Amino acid sequence: MNRVIKYLATILLMLSGLDLLAQTAIENKESAALLHQNGQIYLVVLVLVTIFAGIIFFLIKLERKINKLEKNLES
Repeated sequence: MNRVIKYLATILLMLSGLDLLAQTAIENKESAALLHQNGQIYLVVLVLVTIFAGIIFFLIKLERKINKLEKNLES
């Protein structure tokens, strides 16, 4: 349970700085407005969320496998 809380805290801390980066990264507001008008900005956000969710899922799965191997080595 503590590990889950640590993961959630880490994810929240990582995501808290994203809005700051997004505000400084968009210098050309015309292209952002164009993406928003066409509805393509939602596709971009969906792709980014999917990529980050996949990476997080992979890391959690990998850590579980590593913990299982460590337990097998100890016994």
